[in-house]
Formats: sequence, C-alpha cells, structure tokens
Amino acid sequence: MTLLVIFFSSFVIALSGALMPGPLLTVTVSESTRRGAVAGPLVILGHGILELVLVLALLSGLAPFLQRDDVFVIIALAGGVILLWMAISMFRGLPSLSLNISAGERKKQNLVLTGIVFSLANPYWLIWWTSIGLGYIVYSVQFGAAGVFLFFAGHILADFAWYAFISFGVAKGRRYFSDRAYRSLIGGCAFFLLLFAGYFLYNGLERLL
Repeated sequence: MTLLVIFFSSFVIALSGALMPGPLLTVTVSESTRRGAVAGPLVILGHGILELVLVLALLSGLAPFLQRDDVFVIIALAGGVILLWMAISMFRGLPSLSLNISAGERKKQNLVLTGIVFSLANPYWLIWWTSIGLGYIVYSVQFGAAGVFLFFAGHILADFAWYAFISFGVAKGRRYFSDRAYRSLIGGCAFFLLLFAGYFLYNGLERLL
C-alpha cells in the first residue's frame, strides 16, 4: 500500500509541475506542428534520460552540493539569462512563423537531444529536483529499490502522459490552426518564458546581494 501511495503521489506532484509552462512545453508545441504527435513522447524520452541521470547523481551524494547558496545563484542567474534569450528570440521570430513547413525541414532536429537541452535550460527543473524531488527520493529510498523505482516511474509517467496529450492535441488540431493562431500560441509561451526569466533573475540577484 505504501509503495502504491509513493507511485500515485509522485504522479500527481509531477503532473502539477508538468502543467507549468516552460521551455519544454514551448518546444513540444512548436515541434508537434512540424513532426506530429510523436514529438511529445520523443522530447520526454530525452527529458526522462536526463532525470534518471540526475536521480542517480542525487542518490550518489550530489544533493548537498546542489543545495548550496552559491550554486543556487549560478543556476538562477544562468537559467534566467537563457530563458530571457529564448523569449526574445521567440518574439523576434513570430512574424515569420508558419505552419507550412516542407518535409525536409521537419526532420532536422533530434527531439531526444532537444528534450535534454531544453530541460537543462529551465532553472525551475533543477531547483525542483533539489527541493521537492530530493525530499521524495529521501522518503522513497526507505523502501529500497522498489520505492525509488515507483517514485521515478510515477514521475516520468506523468510527464509522458501530459506531453503526449499536448503533442497529440496540437498535431491533430493543426488542420484547424491558422498561422495567426499558431503565432499567438507561441507568443503566449514566449510571454511565460519572459516571466520565468524575470522571476529567476530576481531571486538569483536577491540571494547574491
């Protein structure tokens, strides 16, 4: 019963995090219009590989280092700058965005690698793991390998379910999308990235000063 609680609570908590807009959601929406419903699962595969590596690193003793104030400042400031750059680039590219993309253009990007890179670009991701995620790992490890496995399984399943749903919805709704609606959607994502950038830059500078 305890193991089931770990699995389902991990799923719910991870889903609440997945629902937050960020770089991963932005690239999933964008690539789903190009590559179809497969985009979301492939992006999350890369995301999941990175998270598995991080969980193993936290279990191996990396947690105290990541929880240091100076590390938080570096993560927050560097992540804030990256998010700011992404948001500005997206705003600048809005006028030329179009759903009419040739087949050759659709296959250029490695979506698994994209999932890894865009996860790293989000400071919220690493901060979540060094706080909420680490707390769950500490609790789950009391129940051995099964506890850690079910924690991670519930977590990654929530990410996969949400992003597969988003990818499927965007891909199947593409025929009903106009270029204007597509630009509005990407513009909205860019706006949220801008808010996140400001939040992390503010928190990083506040901790630094």
